[in-house]
Amino acid sequence: MYIQHLSLTSFRNYLRVELDIAPGISLFQGANAQGKTNLLESICYLATTRCSRNVPEKELINWSAMEESLPFARVSADVLRGDRKLTLEIVIRPRFLARDENGMIRAPMQRLIRVNGIARRATGIVGQLNMVMFSPRDIDLIGGEPMLRRRYLDITNAQVNPRYLKTLQRYNRVLAQRNHLLRQIAMRHAGIDELAFWDQELVAAGSYIVLQRQQTITKLEEQAVPIHWKLSGEHEKLTLHYRPSINVEASALINLGDIEHNYSMSLRAAREKELARGLSLIGPHRDDVEFLVNGVNMGPFGSRGQQRTVALSVKLAEAEFMLSETGETPVLLLDDVLSELDVERRQNLLAAVVNYQQVLMTTTDFDRFPSDFLARAHRFTVETGRILFSGSI
Repeated sequence: MYIQHLSLTSFRNYLRVELDIAPGISLFQGANAQGKTNLLESICYLATTRCSRNVPEKELINWSAMEESLPFARVSADVLRGDRKLTLEIVIRPRFLARDENGMIRAPMQRLIRVNGIARRATGIVGQLNMVMFSPRDIDLIGGEPMLRRRYLDITNAQVNPRYLKTLQRYNRVLAQRNHLLRQIAMRHAGIDELAFWDQELVAAGSYIVLQRQQTITKLEEQAVPIHWKLSGEHEKLTLHYRPSINVEASALINLGDIEHNYSMSLRAAREKELARGLSLIGPHRDDVEFLVNGVNMGPFGSRGQQRTVALSVKLAEAEFMLSETGETPVLLLDDVLSELDVERRQNLLAAVVNYQQVLMTTTDFDRFPSDFLARAHRFTVETGRILFSGSI
């Protein structure tokens, strides 16, 4: 799988880009704030309908386009997947034109999604272009809030499993309804017996999510352990642990029936606390993942270098996981990955990525790369929202 052509219109700081991308390694060099990360984010957005950063969709539209009568941003790509050619497109625009006294758009945004020219929902485009993105901010995947780790698992699973995405959407709707009902019961506006239906729905959707996350963690660990061993110079052993909020033994996480039983029991045990707080306290929306190196939890106790290496190992393992699940190698997006890595880990990383079908990397300086690596790469320069071809294999 690889991107043949990328088209951007009024996306972030790009007014207009038409970029042909070859298989193999493409390097995008430029100073800070020129648009290197935005380029990779556009691909991430097209693949998952989300940016790796939590950016409001209104901010994806170029600021100058906001002054037009009908402001919009468009991301489109021609993708070769096996022997199939796909054209993917997302347009972001206001639902209606409404401006405040300063001329700023105040209308909610909407997405228009098309696959091969046919209108689709988000579930129809996610998984068509598989990608794995790593950036310096991914250190927060290891040491940041649990929400970031849950989001990572959800995006990874959604790209390879359409049922997971639909179940996750269902779970979030049920969760919102159940939380509303808990507050209504606390105010004596509803009866506690009304929880039975929503408990059943929550357990059904949530148990499937927990099962799939656990299976994904197991598969990621199988791939990440040898990758991390090499990246760390054969000094560090990596372990991944999924930590569900339901009261369940690790051995029971491999069976859907066991998960559902323990989930229901955990909900009943937490009933009093949930009613007091008006929130659902049990379920995959409260779960977490631990990353251990030589038995030490890297979240609270890892150095920045260790956390970065763990995050990179997990992302490379994610690419192998996607290959095993779909039969297609995902596009690898690496945003300034060589910063904060020592020489040995840089060399090990570059050796690990050369065999991917398509890799897009950003850098502030081509000199960070050895000459033999540069010789096999397509090189581009990024300047204030323009992409200039500067060299080829």
